[in-house]
Amino acid sequence: MSEPTAEGVPVPITKSAEKKLAKKKENEARLALKAAKAAKAAATAPAGEKKAKKEKGKEEEAPFVNNTPKGEKKDLSEPMAAGYNPIAVEAAWYDWWDAQGYFAPQLTEDGQVKPEGLFVIPSPPPNVTGSLHIGHALTVAIQDCLVRWNRMLGKTTLFVPGFDHAGISTQSVVEKRLYKTGVTRHDLGRDKFVEKVWEWKEDYQGRITNQLRRLGGSYDWERVAFTMDENLSKAVAETFCRLHEDGVLYRANRLVNWCVQLNTTLSNLEVDQKQLDGRTMLNVPGYDLKEKFEFGAITSFAYPIDGSDEKIIVATTRPETMLGDTAIAVHPQDPRYKHLHGKFAKHPFVDRRIPIITDDIIVDMEFGTGAVKITPAHDTNDYEVGVRHKLEFINILNDDGTFNENAGEKFKGMKRFHARVAVVQALKDLGLYVETKDNPMQIPVCSKSGDIIEPILKPQWWVNCQPLANEVLKRTREGELLITPKPSETEWYRWLENLQDWCISRQLWWGHRCPAYFVNIEGADQDRNDGKHWVVGRTLEEATERATKLAAGKKFTLEQDEDVLDTWFSSGLWPMSIMGWPEQTPDYKMFYPASLLETGWDILFFWVARMALLGVKLTGKMPFPEVLCHAMIRDAHGRKMSKSLGNVIDPIDVIQGLDLEALHAKLYEGNLDEREIVKAKNGQKKDFPKGIPQCGTDALRFALCAYSGGGRDINLEILRVEGYRKFCNKIFNATKFAMLKLDETFVPEPSAKPTGKESLVEKWILHKLNVAAEEINKQLAERNFMAATGAAYNFWLYELCDVYIEAMKPMTDESASETTRRSSQETLYTCLDHGLRLLHPFMPFVTEELWQRLPRRPNDSTPSIMLSKYPTFDKSFQFSDAEREFDVVFAAIKQSRGLAASYNIQQNLHVYIRAEKDAEAELFQSQVPTFLALTKNCKTVEVVRDIAGVPSGCGSEVLTPTTFVHVLVRGQVDIDSEILKSEKKLALAKMNLTKIVKIESQEDYESTVPSTVRLANEEKRKTLEADIQLLEHSIDMFTQMK
Repeated sequence: MSEPTAEGVPVPITKSAEKKLAKKKENEARLALKAAKAAKAAATAPAGEKKAKKEKGKEEEAPFVNNTPKGEKKDLSEPMAAGYNPIAVEAAWYDWWDAQGYFAPQLTEDGQVKPEGLFVIPSPPPNVTGSLHIGHALTVAIQDCLVRWNRMLGKTTLFVPGFDHAGISTQSVVEKRLYKTGVTRHDLGRDKFVEKVWEWKEDYQGRITNQLRRLGGSYDWERVAFTMDENLSKAVAETFCRLHEDGVLYRANRLVNWCVQLNTTLSNLEVDQKQLDGRTMLNVPGYDLKEKFEFGAITSFAYPIDGSDEKIIVATTRPETMLGDTAIAVHPQDPRYKHLHGKFAKHPFVDRRIPIITDDIIVDMEFGTGAVKITPAHDTNDYEVGVRHKLEFINILNDDGTFNENAGEKFKGMKRFHARVAVVQALKDLGLYVETKDNPMQIPVCSKSGDIIEPILKPQWWVNCQPLANEVLKRTREGELLITPKPSETEWYRWLENLQDWCISRQLWWGHRCPAYFVNIEGADQDRNDGKHWVVGRTLEEATERATKLAAGKKFTLEQDEDVLDTWFSSGLWPMSIMGWPEQTPDYKMFYPASLLETGWDILFFWVARMALLGVKLTGKMPFPEVLCHAMIRDAHGRKMSKSLGNVIDPIDVIQGLDLEALHAKLYEGNLDEREIVKAKNGQKKDFPKGIPQCGTDALRFALCAYSGGGRDINLEILRVEGYRKFCNKIFNATKFAMLKLDETFVPEPSAKPTGKESLVEKWILHKLNVAAEEINKQLAERNFMAATGAAYNFWLYELCDVYIEAMKPMTDESASETTRRSSQETLYTCLDHGLRLLHPFMPFVTEELWQRLPRRPNDSTPSIMLSKYPTFDKSFQFSDAEREFDVVFAAIKQSRGLAASYNIQQNLHVYIRAEKDAEAELFQSQVPTFLALTKNCKTVEVVRDIAGVPSGCGSEVLTPTTFVHVLVRGQVDIDSEILKSEKKLALAKMNLTKIVKIESQEDYESTVPSTVRLANEEKRKTLEADIQLLEHSIDMFTQMK
């Protein structure tokens, strides 16, 4: 057989492929037949029967409408809804919490921090560039979890919200939006443009505020801050002036990272290094999309030696920079060039003689030709050479990326990468071109715009960071700062030890304008690049006073620097400026330093390090004693979130749900071009074929915390978030069921302490509750949110819902005594009350909704779960013996279930527990009702003392060497098959027993093997011996049944 290709030519296929093809066609035919039948049935069905039948007993609920007036408490007098609806559950609670002032710090009567302690988190301020994404939701989930936990531990807590003006990013996004209307910022002018940005800020700050509230962040909104608020701007001016006065901040004309596309300077941290393996053609922002330019190549060309026919060959990865060359360096010991020391090369395109200098630092005699072209104004290494040799610094580049007159008439006005091509061609025309080869390298790329960075000379304001870094390093090593996880701490030390000076000037209009002024003295010859002609001032009056002294009686005018400051300069003051610094406000005195700084590891140096540098310098204190770095969220495929990939997720879309069409529509709200939108739509269609399901805030927060186990990346699967929505549903339904068991007349005891009348399973669940409380507190203290959520999840799902709530059913039916019923109700209430509190930091909404429905203990007037006491280890709940005993019972229950499943017995289950010891028999006998309650379709459970009490025709397993579980399977299984299975198990058990016996028979076994291992081996041996005995009995029994 053969399969036709696209061209119609038959191609032979293999037998296996032939089978697959036949099966595929068979499936297609079956599906077609099924579809035809369905169509026929639909066509002939009477009206009204075409719709699928609704589930029995279920009626569609009307869409939820929140009728609670804003700020008022939700009315819960109506019965609980039929099912969990996150939108209904989450409605109204946040506004009520906020209106009641529960987010504000709780102080003692005399206005002091509570004796339980203080916990303060300055929330990392999101940029007002646009809406929050799922990474911000992770930040909120972790931080608010810690804040709510500490608040419930009784501490005074403060969670300060705020927003960052994000100079470059916000200006860029507003400029792009204006450009779509045919307007540039220059058309508007500085003041009008800044007004437009303020409008944008107000709009997006409102959107982000709504997102933060929907995410449940318990922020003190009375203290909300913005980096360009008056008081925060005052802190910026104070910092600039103080650093300048201390000689730490200075002005210098040095090389900077210039982004042509954004038209501003960038710090080293804002520049990515793109790795190229060799010659690569790339698009560059600002050029036609059809144009590509070569990178990852090294071009060699020759300079003629002035006054001779000789030439000297140099090489460069940026041929266009040769227009700014002011020297050629050779090694002083290189014999090839000793005769050229002190001579000159002649530039082929501009009227310039280029000195040949000797330098043993930049030149490696073994690399290339041993001659290096030097462009001091456009290369970091060459800059240092220029300083050492006092070379001329010639800038050939305009701010817009075109070449200036210093590049010569031939190239003046050309865009830089057009000039690259033109220079190489001109060298070829003159016969000076030698070759171009592959050159694996890194190229600097703007992390904001994707543009290729150009090193250029600019007079800027700089911060001398090394003395500040040395002090921070010293304090970190002395234990004043803890950084987790460990990899981030290692990076912290490495980065601070090699910290370079920080350029804080930015050529933007949006931001804090530098409080620096050029003193233009009438008639004086002044270099604007020289810092000695500049003054700084917290106010214009202070600057004028200083300028008057500098002018020494001469007339002058003050000209404020047009540049603004790097956004991170103001963000670096965040923990103290939001508390009122530089003023000694009550908030600053009480809440600074913060307790914890939690953020992504990707801004450890952008932001965290700068807060530490400035905090220590300006206040003498570390701004926080602990830094917790969370992971970077990626999509399910491990890719970085990107708008152009269509995988950026708005947390509100996860909370509310969004269909695919609406997801597509949101792409048009941003600044993506049509080509990027098409790509993003395809990405969305692949990742979210049915859109994003409605998950709710609680499920989203819980999922994000559950993902956080200390790694550097999180590959987020929306289906996992949806899984935790089902967990919320489980909690909702369990509480709803429990409320029926508690009935309307139930009033809990004043204390949760056990009475001593509790049954075994009650003691077990109280012990498990205690274990969960201890574990969750421990893991939250260690910042292991994955383990903390795991402990909460396991308690609710596998212990409370799957075991206790099922086991208590016979304890609350009509045949149970009043004492038994009351005790089981008290235990259930305690588990629900404490269990909801344990979950609250992770799931604030559903826990408040359900907790408010529970009755209160007498004299308990706590108005909200968020103000209740967080459960901690309670010795009165410790029932280790009960745990151990019930674990044995539950193990038998699971084993009987497993046996029934292995024999495919789904009803009329009869279980026999053979207990050889008196204590075991007594235990199992007492737990028969629990056994029946927890084993589906189990008709009888009998406890017997020996094998004679077990009827023939049972499937059996060993629980312990003295306890066995038997399930009656006679008449329901294939006997020959069961004998074969038992014989295989027997052979394996005998083989394993031989191994253990061999190990235990070694001469030096007692002296060389640790006692714990010997005990484990003994237990294994006894279990295997019992297993063998049981299997042999089973084989005999099944054989007799044949």
